[in-house]
Amino acid sequence: MPKISAATTAEHRELQRAALVRAARELLETGGYEALSFQAVAARAGLARPSVYWYFKSRDDLVVAVCEEGLPRWLERISRAMARARTPRAQVVAFVRAQLEAAGEGEHRIAQLVVHASLSPEARTQIQAIHERLAPNVTDALASLGHPHPGLAAGLVQGVVSAGVARVNAGEPAGRVIRAATDLIMRGVSPTGCEAGAAVGQRRRA
Repeated sequence: MPKISAATTAEHRELQRAALVRAARELLETGGYEALSFQAVAARAGLARPSVYWYFKSRDDLVVAVCEEGLPRWLERISRAMARARTPRAQVVAFVRAQLEAAGEGEHRIAQLVVHASLSPEARTQIQAIHERLAPNVTDALASLGHPHPGLAAGLVQGVVSAGVARVNAGEPAGRVIRAATDLIMRGVSPTGCEAGAAVGQRRRA
């Protein structure tokens, strides 16, 4: 069994915890939530099972720790892509493309597994708080494009992205999904598309 060595007790504990979180992530990726037992995590990390209890009380705590480690990195990737974009339209495209490219590289798999895991409400609240604190904002870009309901549109854009991620995870080529998703979304948020949607709404209310 490999040993984790460090200069201080605090460093030793930090390295142990990191090893356990890394092991938990690997188990989630290969076996899903059901594979995430304390015994399996400890074995994969090369530690004794009681070590897990020093840092985590439940499987849900492990999942939250995995999200705390990986989610900021994934969200930062989207933020960087949007920051490089020079126009609101390019920002929306970057928001969509960055997420689907990450899915094509397997970076989004943990998020998909967490969505379908039998987590407690408390764990989901913690994960949602991480996401809300760090998530890039596409609403302002949609408002700049003239969409009459940018907050609503932002949620719908993310819905298309989530559906695209599911298709990528099912084996659809990421490039094809990116092209289809960006084309669909940008047609919907373009000035012409917004005006058409508003006209439909007015006719229905008439």
